Amino acid sequence: MGFSFRQLRNRPQPAGSDQLLIWSVLILLAIGLVMVYSASIAYAATDKDTGYKMTYYLLRQAIFLGVGFLAGFAAYQFPTRIWQQYAPYAFLFGLALLVLVLVPHVGREINGSRRWLGLVVINLQPSELMKLFAVLYAADYTVRKAAYMHSLIKGFVPMFMVMLITGGLLLSEPDFGAFAVITAIAMGCLFLGGLNGMLFIGLVVFLAIGFVGLVVFSPYRYARLTGFLDPWADPLGKGYQLSHSLIAFGRGEWLGVGLGGSVEKLYYLPEAHTDFLMAIVAEELGFVGVAVVIGLFVVMIWRIFAIGKQSMKLERYWSALAAYGVAIWLGVQSIINMGVNMGLLPTKGLTLPLMSFGGSGIVANLIALALVLRIDWESRQMMRGYQV
Repeated sequence: MGFSFRQLRNRPQPAGSDQLLIWSVLILLAIGLVMVYSASIAYAATDKDTGYKMTYYLLRQAIFLGVGFLAGFAAYQFPTRIWQQYAPYAFLFGLALLVLVLVPHVGREINGSRRWLGLVVINLQPSELMKLFAVLYAADYTVRKAAYMHSLIKGFVPMFMVMLITGGLLLSEPDFGAFAVITAIAMGCLFLGGLNGMLFIGLVVFLAIGFVGLVVFSPYRYARLTGFLDPWADPLGKGYQLSHSLIAFGRGEWLGVGLGGSVEKLYYLPEAHTDFLMAIVAEELGFVGVAVVIGLFVVMIWRIFAIGKQSMKLERYWSALAAYGVAIWLGVQSIINMGVNMGLLPTKGLTLPLMSFGGSGIVANLIALALVLRIDWESRQMMRGYQV
């Protein structure tokens, strides 16, 4: 009836998934949900915009997780060749969103930044999706230009121009943190894709000078830098947020003050459920809680890199670079967020991946991780002799 054993052999068969990756992600999501509720409960209960409902942010975060899982499940169904084929179009779509958010009366301005698009019941943050699109495009570009990775004009300049346009749009919002993460993604993919060593060193030096210039010649960024260097010099002004974050870490000591026992979340520490969630983790769960969270991130990033390395061995270069890009994205963003919370880096508006409150970030993170799991699944199928 038209059936052959060859078709049976080539049909994808069930294969295992990276359990360490899956469980580290699920535990981070669970801890994040609990800590978002704990960090936001006092604010939600006293704010008229939330209807004085203590569970306001908890329910919304749970909905975001549900949407993220559905989006991730859908993304998992597409073969990686489809992801690679449409990577340039996804990046162009992301650029269009970044332009749209800057249009007056279209983009929403919150706390002096125009980063959101109002979509009836939610606010979409295009810069979060752009991180995913940057991963897809950087991997595709590096594979297409593999023969020119030693050429300044053909290998480096085109990507530089693309990132310059992207950076200009992000800095217009302004969203310096997203620009830093996307720059790290692009640089990482180019380096791992074989970019000439001298070109890469020159790029690092050039970017370092550029970032210093952006800080020095921007009054509010310079104020953040000086506030970071000595937050106690102006604890009620530019050092306010960092000083209270450090107080939270100090109060936590080894085992914390107990879940729900934070004082800093009682209107002392701004953005406690978003950018400074780690400070509340430190205060309520102590050094042990912080160590567990950091350990889970280390395991997650390690396993994503391992999946990318396996794809590279199988000569699935786009898949390998895409996995590396996701690892760089989540790793760099988590390091920056934790560094800011601990006073190791200047204050930036970057959330903690998988844990902080926010729909756009959670959905983008889960789609990216679904892509990594798809890459892992296809690699396992190839190692078992099946076509994918």
